[in-house]
Amino acid sequence: MKNKTNNDNSAEALRLEKISWDNFEAIMNLHVNKEQRDFVAGNKDSFVHAFVRMTDEKKPVFPFGIYKGKKPVGFIMITYDVGEDDGTEPSAEWFLRGSYYIWRFMIDKRYQGNGFGREAMVLALDFIRTFPAGEAKYCWLSYEPQNEAARKLYLSLGFVEHPEHYAEGEEMPAILTL
Repeated sequence: MKNKTNNDNSAEALRLEKISWDNFEAIMNLHVNKEQRDFVAGNKDSFVHAFVRMTDEKKPVFPFGIYKGKKPVGFIMITYDVGEDDGTEPSAEWFLRGSYYIWRFMIDKRYQGNGFGREAMVLALDFIRTFPAGEAKYCWLSYEPQNEAARKLYLSLGFVEHPEHYAEGEEMPAILTL
């Protein structure tokens, strides 16, 4: 049996940590495998998108590093209320307004295959269910249809695909009732 030391953080729980001046560079340096690059935007781009959404659109964004002990192993970014209200007919995408959206999610290539994705999604959903930006009935996300690993994970967590909102060349939306 292997002796555990204080530096061995394998028994430490996974956690979400807010992005700060202290950790943003470490999170920016996390990457997926080459064959997964078309499935998710880079973390640097995600930070830029979050900034614009918060400053230009005045919408809440919750970016988190996913940590195992002291090591960042992934990144997740959640936002709220991405639907447009132009005063006309309600959007065909009824799930957009007043819902939480898991905008970005990735586990670094060095840490994939350890169950961190599932565990991080459970933590994110627990956070969402505190309704930090307001009450909501739904949480949704979208993914590239060819990303079978993501599809299996999301469906196993209770997300339901909505192909009626899918258009060729776009991402597949999946919705979870909170």
